[in-house]
Amino acid sequence: MYKLCLCLLFAPLAAAQTLRLAAAADLQPVLPPVLEKFQNQTHIRVEASYQSSATLATQIQNGAPFDLFMAADLSFPERVIGEGLADSDKPLPYARGTLVLWTRNDSPFRQLSVDTLRDPALKTLAIANAEHAPYGRAAVASLKSLGLYDQLKPKFVVAENIAQTAQYVDSGNAQAGLISLTSALSDRLHANGHYIVMPSDSYPPILQGGIVLKNSSHRTEAHQLLDFLMSFPIQKELAARGLEPPNEPAPAH
Repeated sequence: MYKLCLCLLFAPLAAAQTLRLAAAADLQPVLPPVLEKFQNQTHIRVEASYQSSATLATQIQNGAPFDLFMAADLSFPERVIGEGLADSDKPLPYARGTLVLWTRNDSPFRQLSVDTLRDPALKTLAIANAEHAPYGRAAVASLKSLGLYDQLKPKFVVAENIAQTAQYVDSGNAQAGLISLTSALSDRLHANGHYIVMPSDSYPPILQGGIVLKNSSHRTEAHQLLDFLMSFPIQKELAARGLEPPNEPAPAH
């Protein structure tokens, strides 16, 4: 009888809905407080897995039981859509990312500029894997546009995703890094270093897209989360943390 009472007491908690979110690594410094607000308002819990967009897309294609995929670009959600695994025919653009050049405050590069990338004193540059991470792709495009790719390629310290790229440069494993503005504005990196925004015309827009997975048993709730992310207060909060609204250009400075 005692055990039965305990089961009845905790049954509502066990029945609480949980969304499984596949989230691009650039969202790791941004989403936790947003997801907490969503949970407080809706009583829907969200478990987020932060990895490169390519890794998450592959996991979804291999049957990983996610409800929602929020990538750092549109191409990886489109790949999932092409496999017939989404409940829509195109991703929902939810934000626009920004590429920045970041270095520690104790580095020799006190006055950062694009010319820092031409400085012979720069021996190592952290960059995300362009095959797996949209910010890595943007970094390569930017360096090629600026005529610096061939010169800097031997200096690359390549990371699996943009969060790891930030870790490499923050830990001193690279002197500077091309990272997301979301990482640069995180509490740790904001305290430890400084950055400049890379020229926005040097790389294609980092338009980030989300999709709900067709096989999700919580599709209504997943769409509810996407709607929440697109609401004006949350879009404003995302912008303060480094993700501009999708219909607005990246910041110039």
